[in-house]
Amino acid sequence: MNDLLAAVCLICFALIAGGAFALMSQNLRSSPPLTTSQRSGSSPRRHPEAPEPGDEVLYVDLSRERLEELYQQAS
Repeated sequence: MNDLLAAVCLICFALIAGGAFALMSQNLRSSPPLTTSQRSGSSPRRHPEAPEPGDEVLYVDLSRERLEELYQQAS
């Protein structure tokens, strides 16, 4: 029984390792190769939700001085 359990575990390990290797190789094949112009790149790709240059962006100022000022105003 012990030999059978070891064989089943070894087969499961081989299946998982083979699946992981297949997934990695498919991911590497499907990614586009970098050309020399893309490596030295004039500009990186922008995130689709990134604001356009000149757009106003709302943000929260969490600097220590600003937080202390807000704390003093609340008291």
